[in-house]
Amino acid sequence: MTSKRFTKISKVVEKRQKYFTLILENIHDPHNVSAILRSADAVGIDKIYLIYNSNKFPKVGRISSGSAKKWIELERFSSAEECFDKLKKDKYKIYSSYINDVNEAGIIKKTFSVYELNLSQRVALVFGNEHTGVSDEVKNLSDKNFMIPMYGMVQSLNVSVAVAVCLYEALRQRELKGKYLKSGYSKTELQEKLKHYSDK
Repeated sequence: MTSKRFTKISKVVEKRQKYFTLILENIHDPHNVSAILRSADAVGIDKIYLIYNSNKFPKVGRISSGSAKKWIELERFSSAEECFDKLKKDKYKIYSSYINDVNEAGIIKKTFSVYELNLSQRVALVFGNEHTGVSDEVKNLSDKNFMIPMYGMVQSLNVSVAVAVCLYEALRQRELKGKYLKSGYSKTELQEKLKHYSDK
């Protein structure tokens, strides 16, 4: 490995956000998943949680994902409850992207603007299927539901675009809190991650 390559990897590892992640629920379009992986890598996410119980996880190529798949760990779950339990044990707040205040069961749960959320803490953002959105189970288990404000005739964004908007709002908040200046990982964890990245 060249010294230039090693320096690049070292800088990337130092900016990885230990306590910031995404949960994808049944997103089936490989182009959307690839775009999401690229955006996640760009803001320093190195692990994404997957809930796939009604769709298969799509085959994502390294070319279409811009090799982002290579740098992001994917952990799979068969239910939202199983996934959420793991994150809540680590004290994450879980916010799901949803546009309405009333779910299919008629239960009212306030939907916040993404700009009202504290995204500088331990947080996981959930995004759902392109056609059905997040499941009722996810909505009910989440700490909050949120939406991206829109003022045009169109009332939805492509899921990969929505993810990018939210990730960069999180980046903005986390930069202001100095989260990119000091890693949440220990020195030992950073060394292990550096070795892992260097071996790829």
